[in-house]
Amino acid sequence: MDKRTTEAEAVAELRDGMTIGFGGWGSRRKPMSIVREILRSPLRDLTVVSYGGPDVGLLCKFGKVKRLVYGFVSLDSIPLEPHFRRARQEGSIPEVRELDEGMLQWGLYAAAIRLPFLPTRAGLGTDVMEINPELKLVTSPYEDGESLVAMPALELDVAFIHQNRADMHGNGQYLGPDFYFDDLYCMAAKKRFMTCEKIIDTKDFLSEGSLHTLRINRTMVDGVIEAPGGAHFTECPGDYGRDEKFQSEYAATAKDDEAWEAFRAEYLDLPEADYQKKVAAR
Repeated sequence: MDKRTTEAEAVAELRDGMTIGFGGWGSRRKPMSIVREILRSPLRDLTVVSYGGPDVGLLCKFGKVKRLVYGFVSLDSIPLEPHFRRARQEGSIPEVRELDEGMLQWGLYAAAIRLPFLPTRAGLGTDVMEINPELKLVTSPYEDGESLVAMPALELDVAFIHQNRADMHGNGQYLGPDFYFDDLYCMAAKKRFMTCEKIIDTKDFLSEGSLHTLRINRTMVDGVIEAPGGAHFTECPGDYGRDEKFQSEYAATAKDDEAWEAFRAEYLDLPEADYQKKVAAR
């Protein structure tokens, strides 16, 4: 089955109030061309689930987020995402659920295997339970009688991930050192879209990388989008590194409203093809 589509067609399937998961990690291999398409859309009141980076910062800045579920929000070389920081300080995100990184993983895993929750030690002995009073503890039914966090499933309406290579059928390949939890995002979602740097023939995957790089299979993906530079300005190891200069310029706009408006006009209030041309011309 040919699953090729476009960012615009994928985002057109979203609705206000949906729960959307974004793969990647911090400022690493984020599906940024999708994020930019959402910014150009009228979508609002989204629940966003992410090991956050500029995806979260931009969506918060544009007022798209009603509820945020996250383990962290970082630009890696800049420890705390500045636009997210400002949104939190100003109280402009209506609802937040800050979780331990392991709890977020376990929530995605529970949704992926269709369980209502999974027990975990992650979060015990921290303030996570205090700031999220809706979270419950369970007692092991075995002799140990241990008290554990019952991490609820994080079910997603739609997930977006970015890979280095894909075929038109929905098989995906990463070429960097870390896969993150992109497979769990896909398995936890009702609908899944994968952007990629390049669509190749299925027979060519092993010419690009070893068997262990093939972690996304066609049963986990509903749409494939060829998007060269689609993770920019985050890194996509195997194809390009993080654009640190661009990221620094973006981060600086969190402290200067006039600079933000200029940045937005220059890079965000325009189609993706024009964005890529602007970046290439820098």
